[in-house]
Amino acid sequence: MSLLLLVVSALHILILILLFVATLDKSWWTLPGKESLNLWYDCTWNNGTKTWACSNVSENGWLKAVQVLMVLSLILCCLSFILFMFQLYTMRRGGLFYATGLCQLCTSVAVFTGALIYAIHAEEILAKHPRGGSFGYCFALAWVAFPLALVSGIIYIHLRKRE
Repeated sequence: MSLLLLVVSALHILILILLFVATLDKSWWTLPGKESLNLWYDCTWNNGTKTWACSNVSENGWLKAVQVLMVLSLILCCLSFILFMFQLYTMRRGGLFYATGLCQLCTSVAVFTGALIYAIHAEEILAKHPRGGSFGYCFALAWVAFPLALVSGIIYIHLRKRE
């Protein structure tokens, strides 16, 4: 049982790390000149002055929705880990981790929705930037975090506390 708890906790911490990097790092979109854009700032290299020019991201409503959903997924994932630890030490033997599982399933839905919105509306979100480029590694990390959070939520729902 302790090995199972260790694996579940390690999976949850891995999901948290993936979500933190996907939300806060700077590569949701990679421009052709190896410049990258994130959810919070647009930083591009200015060849004339040889400096980085950073500005706030566009006021696009779809991008704001992605920002909210990724932050929500982080909050829900942290909450579910705290809830898991609380239930682990206070729940009586034989109890199920329904609350933790439901919270983790909501995390996966939030990540899925945020990444899907970004994928569908990338052209609108990136309208002021030059054409071309590709999705960055943070976008890929969000897609990796989605199935892991989904599996984690299902495991929590089926997990039963034993001595």
